[in-house]
Amino acid sequence: MRNILKILPVLLIASLGSLAIAGERTVDDAVADAAVLNGLGEIDAAKMDASNLLVKLGGIISPSGAEHERANAVADYMREIGLADVHVTDAPNVVGKIKGRSGKALIFISTLDDLMTVADHQRAADHGPVISEDRVTGPGTNTTSTTVANLIAAKALIDNGFVPEHDIVFAGVAEEETGLRGMRALYEDYKDQAIGFVDVLGDGHSITYGAIGIHWWRIHATGPAGHTLSGGLPNINQAIGRAVDRILQISEPQEFEDRRARLNVAMLNSGSVFNHKPATGWFSLDVRSLDIEIIESMEAKVRKILSDVTDELGIPFEMEVVSNTPPGQIEGARDSTLVQTSMAISNYLGYEPRLSNSGSANLNVSIAGGTLSIGLGGGAIRRGGDRGFASEWANVPAMMRSAKNVFLTAVTMGNARKDQ
Repeated sequence: MRNILKILPVLLIASLGSLAIAGERTVDDAVADAAVLNGLGEIDAAKMDASNLLVKLGGIISPSGAEHERANAVADYMREIGLADVHVTDAPNVVGKIKGRSGKALIFISTLDDLMTVADHQRAADHGPVISEDRVTGPGTNTTSTTVANLIAAKALIDNGFVPEHDIVFAGVAEEETGLRGMRALYEDYKDQAIGFVDVLGDGHSITYGAIGIHWWRIHATGPAGHTLSGGLPNINQAIGRAVDRILQISEPQEFEDRRARLNVAMLNSGSVFNHKPATGWFSLDVRSLDIEIIESMEAKVRKILSDVTDELGIPFEMEVVSNTPPGQIEGARDSTLVQTSMAISNYLGYEPRLSNSGSANLNVSIAGGTLSIGLGGGAIRRGGDRGFASEWANVPAMMRSAKNVFLTAVTMGNARKDQ
C-alpha cells in the first residue's frame, strides 16, 4: 500500500466523577459581575474592529499545509492585545495564553486552514474581502471568523483585567481539513494539563461532546493500458465498477443506524480519452461511525471485496489513507460541568442549543485521547454561507455571539475574575 498510516484510536472512558472541574464559576454568578458585563459590552462595541480583523486575516491565502502567513498574522495580533507566551509552532499552530495559577489549562481552538478551493478563489479574486452591513464577503472569511471570535474574546478578557484560575489558551491549528495535524500536535502539548478543549466552530447554537470517526480512503486500481481496437478487457473500469457496487451493499449502515454507521463512494476517476483503455484509476471511500469496531468491520469487508474482484478480473487494488479522524465517547460527558455550563451560556445568549455526541472536527483528537472536549457550532443561524465558493461570506453577528460565548466560557470554566 502507498502512504498507509494505520492509526488505531481507542475509545477512552472516563467516570462522571472525574468530569467536575475545580474552581469554576456558574453563569449566574458570572453575569452578576460588573466586570463580566463590561467585557460583554466591549465585545458588542468591537463589531467593526472584528470585521476589519476578519478582512485582514480572511484575505490571507491559507490552504492546508501552507498556513504560516496566517499563523504569523494571528501571532502579531495576539502580542498586540497582550497575550502571553505567543509562538508559532512547526505545525504551524499559533498559541497564546492568559496565565492562570493552577498549572491546568482550558484551551480554545480555531482552524487556520481553508479548503484548496478557497485558496483558488482567493488567487482569482481581484480584491480582498469586503464589509457590507452584517457580512464580510470574500473567500477565506467563513472559517476564519472563528479565529477572530477567539481573538476578540481574548482581548475583552485582557482589557478588563481578568486573571483566571487555569491558563486560558487560545490556539489556531493547522491542517484541520487534511488530517488534523495541528490538533494532534496541540493535544500532545496540552493533554497532561488540559481541563478541557473548546473547539470553536460557531456561536453555541449546537454543542457536541462526542466524536464520530471518519476514515477517508483513495482506492487505486491498475491494469493494462491499450487502444479500444486492441480489446476492452481486462479493464480497470470494470473492476472499479464491480467493487463500488459491492461496497455500497455493505450492511453495517443499515444494521447500525443508531451508531451513525455510514459508507459512501463519491468520486471515481480514470481515463481521459474515448478510445484508450486507462492503466490507472481510483475511487474515494468515506467510512464513518461512532464506534471504531464498526468502522474496522466495514473496512475489512471492503478489503475482502477488493481481493475478490482482483481474483475475478486480474485487476489489483491498493488502499491509500487520505485522512483518519478518530471517534470517541466519554462516559458522563453529557452531564459534565463543561457541557452543562456551555448549555447555560447558550441559554443566556438567547437560544436553546442542540446537543450531539457525533462531532467531526479538531475535538475528535482530544476526545479520542480521553480529554473532555466540546464543539461550539451554529444552528439555523450559521457563521455564514457559500463556503468554498467565490461568494463566500461570514455572518458578523454570529461571529460576535461566538466571541461572547468564548468569553463567558473562559470566565466560568476558567474561573477568571477581575484582578483586584
